[in-house]
Parts: sequence; structure tokens; C-alpha cells
Amino acid sequence: MRLIILFVLTSFIPIHAQSTYEIKGKVTAEGEALPYTNIYIETTTKGSTTDENGFFSIKNLEPGIYYVAASFAGYTTQKKKVEITNADLTLNFNLNYNESLDEVIITGTLKPVSRLESPVPVEVYTPTFLKKNPTPNIFEALQNINGVRPQLNCSVCNTGDIHINGLEGPYTLVLIDGMPIVSGLSTVYGLSGIPNSLIERIEVVKGPASSLYGSEAVGGLINVITKLPENSPRFFADAFVTAWGETNLDLGFKAKVGEKANVLFGTNYFKYDNPKDNNNDNFTDVTLQDRISIFQKWDFKRTNNRKLSLAGRYFYEDRWGGEMQWDSSYRGGNEVYGESIYTSRFEILGDYQLPMTDKVNLQFSYSDHDQNSVYGDTPYLAQQRIGFGQLIWDKTVNKHDLLFGTAVRYNYYNDNTTATITADEVTIPSLFIQDEIDFTKKQSLLLGLRYDYDSRHGSILTPRLAYKYKPTENDIIRLNAGTGFRVVNLFTEEHAALTGARDVLIQSELQPEESYNINLNYLKKLYLNNGMYFTFDTSAWYTYFTNAIIPDYDTNPNQIIYDNLDGYSESKGLSFNIDAIFGSGISASIGATFQDVVQTENGERTKQILTERYSGVWSLSYKNYATNLTFDYTGNLYGPMRLPLLGDLDPRAEYSPTWSIQNIQATYDGFDNLEIYGGIKNLLNWTPNKGNPFIIARADDPFDENVQFNSNGDVIPTPDNPYALTFDPAYVYGPNQGIRLFFGMRYNLN
Repeated sequence: MRLIILFVLTSFIPIHAQSTYEIKGKVTAEGEALPYTNIYIETTTKGSTTDENGFFSIKNLEPGIYYVAASFAGYTTQKKKVEITNADLTLNFNLNYNESLDEVIITGTLKPVSRLESPVPVEVYTPTFLKKNPTPNIFEALQNINGVRPQLNCSVCNTGDIHINGLEGPYTLVLIDGMPIVSGLSTVYGLSGIPNSLIERIEVVKGPASSLYGSEAVGGLINVITKLPENSPRFFADAFVTAWGETNLDLGFKAKVGEKANVLFGTNYFKYDNPKDNNNDNFTDVTLQDRISIFQKWDFKRTNNRKLSLAGRYFYEDRWGGEMQWDSSYRGGNEVYGESIYTSRFEILGDYQLPMTDKVNLQFSYSDHDQNSVYGDTPYLAQQRIGFGQLIWDKTVNKHDLLFGTAVRYNYYNDNTTATITADEVTIPSLFIQDEIDFTKKQSLLLGLRYDYDSRHGSILTPRLAYKYKPTENDIIRLNAGTGFRVVNLFTEEHAALTGARDVLIQSELQPEESYNINLNYLKKLYLNNGMYFTFDTSAWYTYFTNAIIPDYDTNPNQIIYDNLDGYSESKGLSFNIDAIFGSGISASIGATFQDVVQTENGERTKQILTERYSGVWSLSYKNYATNLTFDYTGNLYGPMRLPLLGDLDPRAEYSPTWSIQNIQATYDGFDNLEIYGGIKNLLNWTPNKGNPFIIARADDPFDENVQFNSNGDVIPTPDNPYALTFDPAYVYGPNQGIRLFFGMRYNLN
């Protein structure tokens, strides 16, 4: 009887034969199956990977609403919202190529153009690149760009500049939003403090660009383009700390002001106040810094989508390096050696499109830089003001894409050195024209000419030519040729002229440097049937300099001699980059540069100092969608470079070893709007003191109190100074910061 009752009761209870369900489907691209695509459900750890035929399956899903994403490197990620009720689901994806090479660039031709269609080869680096190896400033971030090397110029205060294809830092022009406001004094100190979170992209042009940008763009240029307010998150924060005690914070927000204005506000704060002396020379291994940068950018809506934007930045930094017992009470004295630099600067820049039928833009910028510094007991007080304005008319006539421009640049510089008896003040007007001619869909030619008038040196003409041939949709050949010029501002560019005990000797009135350059570039895209694709980018270049000004450390070890070279200088080389997108969330890139930079004077060829023969960079990234983890491995490698010795008895190596800086990072993005990251910098714990008895010469006698000289001014070897040295921190070729952990978080509210 009980069995009958139990049977009757259970017959009225619903039986669920299936309590979990499955999402299955296929992923295709251009009608072809896309194997090894990552399929994942957002905010969960559930996911799958397509098989070799493009099919996937995610099982054991309970009823509910899910957001399913299909992601494959090189393709635009696709997301779909689905709801499971009481049945399995079939879900298909068709992904599109993410043509990063088709992104719009402006640097090569001063006008927006697809990167693939530009006759000038331009390299583009996005925030994704910056996140692979987080740094507190752009200067350090550039270490993983092929052919670009951040060069430290002083072991004590750690100031530096940017070398492109082996050329010295003063040959590199740094722009912010296309405006040449980072130059002279700020080339040394102003590359810090631009919040990385505010950067839209970095565009790099290698080779002379003087026909568009004037003086300084001889070796190449770097254009840091900041985000538009409308493209920025409502609020963002990025903070990290390192095991050395460094703290970096990027913070910002955007807001709508009225109906026609958007504003983006950002700030960067960096502090390092933990003196370290791991090489036991009683000098700080890394300069101590306390800096803040405040940035604001306004974008106004106008009729017919005409442009109007204004931006401003204020930067303040207090940095010092020196003997470990130094503090501010010793500043400028001769008891304890320290190099202390207070920097205060502000910048204003804007872009206004005139209310005309044709596209005519007025662009302008102004920067004011004040430096209060001491190098031991030597004060260096300097002010620099740069005003810049240009009017650009963009006009298309049949197959001619014309650009007409006029510009004026005002430079003011003054310091307390004997080299600057009166303030250096000059206004340089310019005219330039550019014509890009489209012969066919496969061929185009760009011709350009710039005229500058410098009252100190007269008229200067800089022509350029750029030819592009596109035999197929996946192959591009570019040939660029042109000239460059550079007017030297010695004390704003050559930090070695201020630090240490060497005397500065200027042999004669320095004339502008001139260069002639040719560059051949070949780019190829290769798509494979399994969804992988590769980009090959190869360049060969040759640059010839007349009137080159190269600091001479060799003639007299107690002097730095500056003069126009009685001969010529050459830079030639070959570089290649390979970017690869593999399946299963793996991407990689590798680049290498081989170069020969020499000077010829009186028939004698000499390798340029602090210039590597070869270099390489690489990155490897893996995204595991199921665990929301991304792993990044980045690194660089530099070949030997000739170093500045202080004479025949100097025991330090004449050439640096081959050295490498490598980093690894893990990022977790499984939270809404939040990323957590951490890793190890300088995995190999490499520092330049390895294999050398010391880096800073006479670190125990920085004021040369116990150095003896003969009647000719040469140092005499003594028992206290057997190598006949004077204090000199210029023997530096790489960062002096060893292995360290770092940890950080990013938050974005869109």
C-alpha cells in the first residue's frame, strides 16, 4: 500500500531530466572557419576555444542571461547577449579584421591619413603598448620601440634624451599634439609628467622631417597625441608602486560643460624618496624625484564639425642625486656633493579651424620653462620661452592633395653661464608647401619644401620627397628623401657641459648642422587561412651630415670640446619589425636595428660615442580568457657602445658589454572596470657597474680637492689618484636600477 501511495505522489512531482544547458556554435571570418578563437562568458570563468573547424561548445550553464564574447587577436571582438531558459542554444560569430594598420595618423604629412595610405612610414603605439610594461613617464616607455633608445646622460641626476637610429638626442623632435613645445631645456626634463592614461597614441617618424617641422627634426620625431575628451572614460585612475619605493598615480575625469564643451582633466604624481646605493660608491643609484603634472583639455562643438580645442599643462619637479648624506641644507655648497634641480613649466596649445569653406586651421602653442639647479657648487639658472603658431590650408585639386602653411616660432633663452652674456632671443618665420599627387591607386608622390629665415644664419631651405608604390593590397614600398637642419643651443641640450669637472671649450662660432637623408621602407601584411597574420616592416637608411657638432671627449680628458666637424658624419643602417598574431590569445613582436654611425675628420674615421652597433626589442603577450589573465613579457637588447673615458689610465671598459633589460607582468581584468597588475622589472638584475671597478670617477672626491695638475693642466697620477682621474659622472649608458617587483591597479568608469 505504501509503494502505491509513493508512486502516486511522485507522479505529480515534475522531473527535470536536464538542469544545465549548452551554448555551441561556429566562428567564421570572411566566410572561412576561424580556429583557436577564444569564446568566453563575461564576469565568469567559463569559456572555450574553437577547434580546427571553427566549432566551440560551453557546457554546464544554468538558466539565465549571459554575455558571450568571441575574441581572436587581429580581429574585432564581438559580443552577444543571450538568454538560456530550458534549452541548449546555438550561437554563431562572424569576426571582422581589426585593421590597426588602417588607423588614422597625422604626423607624417600634417594631415589625417590612413597609416597604410601615408607616403611617409609612421609607427604607431597605442595605450595597449604602454600597458605591457607600465612606466611613470614616456621617457622610459620608449625603451621598447625598435631603433629608439632613451639615453641617460648623467649617473647622478639621471637626466636623458631620446636617440633615434643612433643619432644624439638633440636630433629628435618631441611634439605634444603636433606642437613643438618639448625642446631645448624641456628635452632633458620635460619628457616626464605627461600622464600615460591620457595618451591616445604615440606616432614615431624616423628620419629628417625638417621640411614640415623645422629645426631639431633631423633624426626623427615623436608625436605624443593626447585623448579627446569625448573618447575618454568618465573617470580613470592608474596607480602602481615598486619594491624600491617608487609611487606613481594617474588620475582624471571628463565632464560636459554646457551643451557645446567637453573637458578632460588629468594629473600625474610621482614620488621616489628612498636613497639606494647598491654599488657602494656613496652616490645614489637612482635620482630622487617628487613631481606633479596637471593637464586639462577642452573640446568645443561648432557648426559643420569645425575643430576648436584648447589644452594646458603645468609641471613641477624637485629632483636630486648625489652623495648619500646629502640633503637640501648642502644645496650649492662644496661640503657634500649633490645635483639638485627644481623645474617649473607650463604649456598652452590650441587648434582652431577657421569658419571658411576650405579647411584652414590655426594652431598655436606657448611654453614657459624655469630651471633652478645646482651641480655641486655650480649653479645653473635658466629660463626658456617658446611661442609657436602656424596656419595650415588643406586643399584638394583633382589628383593633387595640397597643403600650404606659414609658421612663426619665437625662442627666448637666458641663463647665468658665461656663454650667455645676453639673452638669446630670436623669431623664425617659415613658409612651407606640400603636394601629394595620386597617379594611380598604386602610386603616389609627395613633394615638399620649407623656407625658414633665421636672423643669425640667414635663409634655410629644406626640401623633401616621398614616393609610395602599392603593388598589392598587402604590400607597400616607400622611398623618402630630404634634408634637415638644426640650430644648436648648446647648454640646453648637452647636460655633460654642466656636470662633472670637465671644462667646456667652444672652439668657434657654431654653425647650423645640415643633413641629407634617404630612407627605403617595405611593409607587407600576410594573412594565413588559420586566422594568423603577420606584419613585416623593413627599412634601410643613410644620412650624411655637414657641419656636425659632436662633443669631443677624446682630445683632452679634462675638456669637452664643441666645434663644427671639419669633415662629415654618417649614419646608415637597417631595421626590421615583425608583428605576429597567433591563435589562442597569443601575440608577439620582435624588432632589430643594425647601424653604423661614424665621423670622418682629417681622413680618420671614428665611431660615435654612446652609440650601439645593434639593438633589439621584443614582446610576447598571452591572454587566457577563461581566467581573465594576461601575461606580458617584454625586453630589449643593446650591443656594445664606445664610452667616454678620462685618459689612457682609466681602468673602466672602453666599450660597454651587450646588455638587456627584461620585464614580465600579469594582469587580471575579471572585475567590472578594474584591472590588477603586477610583475618584475629588470629580471636579469642588470646594472652598468657589472664588470667595472666603478661607474662615477672619483666618487670619493667629487670636488677634486685631492687632484693634482701639471703646468699644462693635465692630471698627475698620485698614490691617492693612480689613474689620473677627475670627478666625472658622464660614463653612463644604461639605467642603474636593478631588479624590483611592482604592483598596480587601473580603474575606468565609462
